[in-house]
Amino acid sequence: MLSLISLLHSTPDLCGVVRSADGRIADFHRKGVVDLYTLVTSNPAFLRGGQLADRVIGRGAALLAVKGGVTEVYADTLSEHALEILQKADVRYSYDKLVPHITNWAGDGMCLVEALTLEVSDPDVALPLIHDFLQERGIIG
Repeated sequence: MLSLISLLHSTPDLCGVVRSADGRIADFHRKGVVDLYTLVTSNPAFLRGGQLADRVIGRGAALLAVKGGVTEVYADTLSEHALEILQKADVRYSYDKLVPHITNWAGDGMCLVEALTLEVSDPDVALPLIHDFLQERGIIG
């Protein structure tokens, strides 16, 4: 995990990075959950048994990580809502900063995906919610 964290911190435009169980690397350059969602839905085997290091992990990202089967997560900033999901799923985790919730991009409220998944504990329930959210905003087709 330390090498993933080092890669994350040494690449300014990198938002997140995943190492698969067999050592392959996938990197995320878009803010939010879209890259993680895309990996979960297009190549779910890639995440199974893998490690995720990300700048920000809220509840939605944690649910996607659990859905993908990651075994370890690091976040520069982790929400308490995400922590709850990771703990329940027995995913190893570490973070630099724990916050009550992830703030939206405007800085004036809770992250929309975190708010969307606030009452959701099941990754299988979260996935279509996140899909619809991304699709309604034209982020995915």
